[in-house]
Amino acid sequence: MPKVQIKHLTKIFGKRQKAALKMVHEGKGKNEIFEKTGSTVGVYDMNLEVNEGEIFVIMGLSGSGKSTLIRMLNRLYEPTSGDVIVDDINVTKADKKQLLEVRRKKMSMVFQNFGLLPNRTILENTEFGLEIQGVPAAERRERAEKALKNSKLISFKDQYPSQLSGGMQQRVGLSRALTNNPDILLMDEAFSALDPLVRREMQDELLDLQASVKKTIIFITHDLNEALRLGDRIAIMKDGFLQQTGTGEEILTNPANDYVKSFVEDVDRSKVLNAETIMVPGLTVNAEADGPNVALHRMSEEEVSGLVATDASRKFMGYITSDAAVKARRDKLPLTDVVSDMPTVKPDTLVADILNIIYDAHTPVAVVDDDNRMLGIIIRGAVIEALAQTDEGEGQENE
Repeated sequence: MPKVQIKHLTKIFGKRQKAALKMVHEGKGKNEIFEKTGSTVGVYDMNLEVNEGEIFVIMGLSGSGKSTLIRMLNRLYEPTSGDVIVDDINVTKADKKQLLEVRRKKMSMVFQNFGLLPNRTILENTEFGLEIQGVPAAERRERAEKALKNSKLISFKDQYPSQLSGGMQQRVGLSRALTNNPDILLMDEAFSALDPLVRREMQDELLDLQASVKKTIIFITHDLNEALRLGDRIAIMKDGFLQQTGTGEEILTNPANDYVKSFVEDVDRSKVLNAETIMVPGLTVNAEADGPNVALHRMSEEEVSGLVATDASRKFMGYITSDAAVKARRDKLPLTDVVSDMPTVKPDTLVADILNIIYDAHTPVAVVDDDNRMLGIIIRGAVIEALAQTDEGEGQENE
């Protein structure tokens, strides 16, 4: 079951909501609706599901409705219609007491402007939410200090926000949100006020933090590169309407419409496509159980000059060339004695990084998982083809 379900969620700002909705059904544009009714379509008939433990990015340009959407999830904005269901709680139908519990324990929000209290220390800012909840002083200090340690800010706990850089202030805001130990973290343009270098560092920190805390994160941005870097899945919005949902690769490879296509056309695919995308099944031999005759027979049958060596558990060992197999047969050696080195990458290694690895390699590149199990191989031609597709897209754009 998804962690968050958004069902037919709609928000119309203004008094003439019925007239505005009627014009939406007629296919009228956002500007025309405003001119005729004075009402603004914030979000219309939004349907999304967010899985537990994923970073789900909602992106779009200014006026797309992305910030309106995230503010309806915890009812900072009251929806015009539709439902937001978190676990088994319908947030849109919750009473004041239930809504307060959702905001305190289910969801925490990180804003673009940090929202730190200037007259409180970093530690006091971090424990502020727990203070409001009435958590005893000793417990809230312990939890706040733990969050600051995770964000590498504990040594600054007695300083004030004005003494910290913008990036450090944002880390305090993130620490404060995590101190409540929420199930869901809502991040509205959280890094957009930072300069590019600090922004990149904050993205790295968020990914590192997510690897350890595994929260469900709904992240709002207008930056496609940020969305591709952070998002397990991405939803693209325009004028209050959902345009497409999918992984970064799905959106780049199969844009749903002309708007999405134009949105992603400037992206360098070599910096998005990864090893898993371009790998092919590798021909293997069990170097612990098979002998050189088996290896040579397989090479002959498949018309290749080498095989990937694995053990009985399919864990990667290296590469065996035909010359090495001949030597093993001649000298009566086990295959394990003639295994040579072979470069490896993880499935999420970018094509741009694989190019540097495969350039000087005398073998294909093996793709292995975290347990060193063989997943596939990458041949030089696949990397060149991926890069050629990128160059072709850029050439078409310049025509």
